Amino acid sequence: MDEHIVISIARQYGSGGRTVGKMLAEKLGISFYDKEIIRMASDESGIDLGLFGKVEGGNRIKPSLFNKSSLYRGKLVQPDSKEFISDENIFSYQAKVVKDLAEKESYVIVGRCVNYVLKDRPNTLRVFVHAPWDFRVEQASEKISGSREEIEKFLIKDDRRKQEYYRKFTGGVWNDATNYDLCLNSGKLGFERCAEAIEAQLKIMLNK
Repeated sequence: MDEHIVISIARQYGSGGRTVGKMLAEKLGISFYDKEIIRMASDESGIDLGLFGKVEGGNRIKPSLFNKSSLYRGKLVQPDSKEFISDENIFSYQAKVVKDLAEKESYVIVGRCVNYVLKDRPNTLRVFVHAPWDFRVEQASEKISGSREEIEKFLIKDDRRKQEYYRKFTGGVWNDATNYDLCLNSGKLGFERCAEAIEAQLKIMLNK
């Protein structure tokens, strides 16, 4: 049985999910991972870091091109294959890093479809953090510049990007509550209480 704990957090931009994740990791005294995963996957595979960024940023994902062959199945393609730098292989290397880390330590991780990658792993808590639209706009305005209209367009585009990324590699719906163990409205709870709620759910899961 896997003894290490993994808490995966998927979140809407502006919901503060990343902030909640960092707070939680600090409370539990465990590691926090976000974009470090793509650097680690790049180092391990030898694939250019920029390609990882393009896949994650949605630059190479087209909804109309979705097919079952792109779904994550846990297999890695060798360097001598023309598919070595495919979107699917790049995702698989990220997933490998996530799985390898889970063998070594407990951690909190944001994004990267980890709720799907580790869906069958014991001691894994899958969380989705969301918030009301106005709350997200307000939070986003503290990080990105522009008019309200521009910020709203950014949020719409980011939601679409995450939906398309999740669908491409998992075949599922990113913000479907059935893909998670716990869904939290940070606009109502606040960041601190979200972290407390996740910690409470973790204790229930572990029977503590």
